[in-house]
Amino acid sequence: AIVEGSTLAGSLGWIGDPVNPSMYEDGLAAIRAGKQGIAIIKPRIDSQEILTLFKLAEEAGAVALGVDLDGAGLVTMALKGQPVGPKTKTQLQELIEATSLPFIVKGIMTPDDAMKCVEAGAKAIVVSNHGGRVLDHTPGAADVLPGIVKAVKGKITILVDGGIRSGADVLKLLALGAEGVLIGRPLIVAAYGGGTEGVQTLLEKYTAELRGAMILTGCKSLKDISSEVLFQSK
Repeated sequence: AIVEGSTLAGSLGWIGDPVNPSMYEDGLAAIRAGKQGIAIIKPRIDSQEILTLFKLAEEAGAVALGVDLDGAGLVTMALKGQPVGPKTKTQLQELIEATSLPFIVKGIMTPDDAMKCVEAGAKAIVVSNHGGRVLDHTPGAADVLPGIVKAVKGKITILVDGGIRSGADVLKLLALGAEGVLIGRPLIVAAYGGGTEGVQTLLEKYTAELRGAMILTGCKSLKDISSEVLFQSK
């Protein structure tokens, strides 16, 4: 499982670089202390700033790097003198070629963009609309996931996030073709409310719910989960 947030212990953590630089440093400190972490950087207009943050993550021991393109319109970054914006396929390829670590592109919502990530050399994508917080009226990740899976399954690792609130939700997204599910906000709340114990409790809850849903849908292993377990009204 991949969880978002630099305060989560015992998991493969996903650290970002929000407006407050100290939060990124907190995540790097956790990686230096032996936690496994992936560093995802905002799509800053100045690519050299991205590369500088990549270098810090590489030196800390991050297991992968990436950019969250769904953050391209964040006003909060611009207001703090850290403007962000979209990246062309060429610019993305240059970032990918600047590191030897596996590269993840977050914020993919169309088959065309997913294919561009494949062509640029990314190792994984995250199907995500940034929690529905950056552009009103966008579809949910589950709505667009099947089309993206059809276009690039087998060519790149497909991850997904957004609105996962139970183990049954995890089952649904795996059934739609995702190879991994990212859980962010619920675990952040659990970490603030209960620290390590809160995170562990929530992860155990989701795991038990996923196991129960698999039993009731006849799935003996994760590989057995397919679209056949989903109810579709006629």
